[in-house]
Amino acid sequence: MRRLAVILAVLAVPAAGATAPPEAGRADLAALLVGVGRIAAPGAPGPLCVFGEAAFAVVVGGSGGAAREPVVAAARWGRGRVVAFGHDGYVAPATLAQADTGRLFVSAVRWAAGAAAGPGAAAAPATGPAPAAGAAPGGPRVAVLRQPGLLGFLQKQGLAAEALDGPSWRDGLRDFRALCLDPVSLSAEADFAAVATFVKGGGGLVAVGLGWGWLQLNPGKTLADHPANRLLAPVGIVWADGTLEPTAEGGYAAGAAPPALCHAGRALDAVAAHADGRAPLEAADLAQASRTLTRAVRSVPPADALFLPRLRRLREAHAAETVPTRQKPLTAGQPLGRLLLALDVEEARRLPPEEVRPHPAAAAFPGPVPADAPRVTRAVEIDTAVAGWHSTGLYAPPGEVLAAAVPEAAAGKGLALRIGSHSDTLWHLDAWRRCPQVTHAVPLRAAETRAAGAFGGLVYVDVPRDARLGRLALTVRGAVEAPYFVLGRTTPAEWRQTVRGRPAPWAELATSKVVLTLPADAVRRLDDPEDLMTFWDRVLDACADLAARPRDRPRPERLVADVQISAGYMHSGYPIMTLLDMPPVMVDKARMLANGHGGVWGLWHELGHNHQAPDWTFAGTGEVTVNLFSLYVMDTVCGIGSAKAHGAISEKGRARAQAAYFGAGPDFEKWKQDPFLALIMYMQVQEAFGWEPFKAVFAEYRDLARGDRPRSDDQKRDQWLVRLSRRVGRNLGPFFAAWGVPTSDAARASVADLAPWMPAGFPPKP
Repeated sequence: MRRLAVILAVLAVPAAGATAPPEAGRADLAALLVGVGRIAAPGAPGPLCVFGEAAFAVVVGGSGGAAREPVVAAARWGRGRVVAFGHDGYVAPATLAQADTGRLFVSAVRWAAGAAAGPGAAAAPATGPAPAAGAAPGGPRVAVLRQPGLLGFLQKQGLAAEALDGPSWRDGLRDFRALCLDPVSLSAEADFAAVATFVKGGGGLVAVGLGWGWLQLNPGKTLADHPANRLLAPVGIVWADGTLEPTAEGGYAAGAAPPALCHAGRALDAVAAHADGRAPLEAADLAQASRTLTRAVRSVPPADALFLPRLRRLREAHAAETVPTRQKPLTAGQPLGRLLLALDVEEARRLPPEEVRPHPAAAAFPGPVPADAPRVTRAVEIDTAVAGWHSTGLYAPPGEVLAAAVPEAAAGKGLALRIGSHSDTLWHLDAWRRCPQVTHAVPLRAAETRAAGAFGGLVYVDVPRDARLGRLALTVRGAVEAPYFVLGRTTPAEWRQTVRGRPAPWAELATSKVVLTLPADAVRRLDDPEDLMTFWDRVLDACADLAARPRDRPRPERLVADVQISAGYMHSGYPIMTLLDMPPVMVDKARMLANGHGGVWGLWHELGHNHQAPDWTFAGTGEVTVNLFSLYVMDTVCGIGSAKAHGAISEKGRARAQAAYFGAGPDFEKWKQDPFLALIMYMQVQEAFGWEPFKAVFAEYRDLARGDRPRSDDQKRDQWLVRLSRRVGRNLGPFFAAWGVPTSDAARASVADLAPWMPAGFPPKP
């Protein structure tokens, strides 16, 4: 305890990486925000991480609940000043014309230039409204690097802005007081050095950028490689991954001082004092500090000397707090433990494979590998015409090095070695029942690649779209074997005799259409995987049939069980995620055939999401049309009628829902808010006319030319009415009207030549 107290006392002292006293930035913040009440949100701005001693948030955006993160930040750097914006669209004239965005940008330029006075030069005014458009240029000279739209805007605001676009632009910097740029335009080391020297020597810098967008355009790179972060990490501002929610109409509220705990240095001080009991934090402040610090750990470059050294000192005293389990989750009320776990994850991800060690939390999830399990070398063949994850039947023990060898012709072509199937990240959740990030992927850039994951996991080869490398033979060395059944390749006898007993803690059952990823214990006693997976193929074929898609899939659907997922009880995607109560159901064909309860409806529901099309899913039906797939699988594969498929659509459930809805009078807004009520409308058509009209209409939508697709919600409802009416041969206009689903006069008139249809006894009388 004495050692802990000493460490925390040291951390409480504002040193390198801690925030300066709040008063130091108040005048600067006030100067930047004069007359600014709201700024725009071009596209999807991302957060900035602010952690430097002289850095501060200027405007913040939403980050889930009441939490906030900076979208605009500023700092003093040496004798100069910096302002950073969280989207490259902030230099677009259309964005600058919205709300007070232009005013803030002009203030940022003037404030940055105000510290740029050379010997004997007068400082530019830091406050005051922007000059009117067309004012004569004056004040400090401002360089604009390769941003013609911004250049014109600043000139119209009366600033002495000039283009600095030539090959020798670095030499011209000495003649300016401020520089506006997007750091992605910097490439050579000399570019970064020139800008840094310019600012630290007294120049001003206004920079724009985007974290998540740059990562998407630069696969295989990290935030540490981002040009903006290479430039401004030394001052304590970096662009982070993710997006921010609006806090005002069309953008972000400004004008008020951002929350103090949006600054990572200040948040670390507060969390350290909370952990020591010196200054307990309220729940809202804990949540804010946790969000800020988790973002910082995942964004600050590994070479940082301001923030990360303080965290590493803390870890010495708190290592035991970084092991979340299902029984003892790590909650938002334990920000220090969450922060240090995030540090562990980031450092393990960045370490050379030989230096990675098993994380203590790996024993809880994904689970341990028996120490005596043989480490093997196995040849794996994959078809690169199929994009996505390719299972290998191998498992990487936590912290152990794998070696993957690929043909020279395939090296550097976008293939990756993936360790782990539990790809959901949980950073945003208030309670972590496992480490929030347990998977690891390494690009296969050389003929042999070495990799290690601190948490271990099933091993995959990840193939990009349009790889066009044909069939490839790879060799993986250092893994253990996992229970892995492939329909048509593994015989039931092989499965029972050897395969199901393989030592890895996770298993897979696969066909060309679907792959189930389950705890190995869930399949150890499975005797007939062939029959089970044939059934699953029938399920996938049914989904394809209803969606009017080919039964042969470009890649198999994947369903992965996990102790905790990112959202909901299950969710769709690649992979579909579910919880650990589902594996016993997923491997029990008799149970899946019995009724719609016990989670089976949910499995078909999530598969349905992966087969939905936006053209025939209008607002309020995202959780409705998906259930057509649940009904169809229940009906055609399981032989289960709607009365047993789900309690909400049993005879009693339907009668109760309709009585309440029509008793109060049809209301489309209420209809949209009750997915099972809305599903009844679709069921009435299906029960009267069968499934074929739905298949035919979905095929129509699939084959539509681009110009014929609905472009608005009104058009989606109109087309659904018209196309479905034509397919059933009856006018459904009165039926839609009875339910309160709005359609246009033109749409209803176009099917008026058909005889109207209404279910018997419908609508029900109040």
